[in-house]
Amino acid sequence: MRIDLHTHSSRSDGTSPPAQLIAQAAAAGLDVVALTDHDTAEGWDEAAAAAVEHGVRLVPGMEVSCRLGNRGVHLLGYLPDPTHPGLATELTRILDGRDGRMPQIVAKLQGLGIEIVEDDVHAVSGDAAASGRPHVADALVRAGVVDDRDQAFARYLGPSGPAYVRRYATPLEDMITLIREAGGVSVLAHPWGRGGRRHLDPETIARLAAHGLTGIEVDHQDHRPEDRETLRALAHELDLVFTGSSDHHGTGKIDHDLGCHTTHPEQYERLLAAAADASRASGRRTPSVA
Repeated sequence: MRIDLHTHSSRSDGTSPPAQLIAQAAAAGLDVVALTDHDTAEGWDEAAAAAVEHGVRLVPGMEVSCRLGNRGVHLLGYLPDPTHPGLATELTRILDGRDGRMPQIVAKLQGLGIEIVEDDVHAVSGDAAASGRPHVADALVRAGVVDDRDQAFARYLGPSGPAYVRRYATPLEDMITLIREAGGVSVLAHPWGRGGRRHLDPETIARLAAHGLTGIEVDHQDHRPEDRETLRALAHELDLVFTGSSDHHGTGKIDHDLGCHTTHPEQYERLLAAAADASRASGRRTPSVA
């Protein structure tokens, strides 16, 4: 069984609509795929219908923007009730933060002499729940300013870039609690990618596990082989689920092909069991695996 628990559609910063993403997952030989768009559940229904059509099991999820101190951290939430009042309020606040900073980013780019307007960003963001930095990057690619998203982030949009604008993100421990209260389970996304080890050290991960964290995304393109093995050992030590996934964004992110990393079926079953326990404890009507 081939299981990919981290993918994105055009409802956030992926480039394929949810139904097309599921068809691509089936063509890639995946048996199980999680749709984990940023801060939204908007693509779940479309993806679920496509999953039935293509014979793929869909795990509804989301990748939530969080903050640990002054550092941005991404948290994967699986099978929460997205209508839970606290969770829904925080997701709206995060998405509003994405939309709210986009005009400021555009203004900074204009100040650098780059001819770009907000409509250029909206033209590429399409049906996304919010217009974020990846969409600004796509607009820069379309305008011929950069070659790809990576170059846009390296030159302009990254935290040290001249067009960077800070936005709201939920404190990490608060989001772990909210996802649990909404009947779901939480997994740290690519915790040691892009310098994350300095902030998510083993002691911090142990503290998060004690707070209710369910797992760690271990097998990921942003992790070096030696870091994967260290994280896997840490997951064993802390009795955390460990997952593997592509973090697929379509053409928006290179070298993240569907199924390039997968989750072992035993860990997948552990994740589902933890989600079932969380659902019962919450009393919420949570989604099921399609």
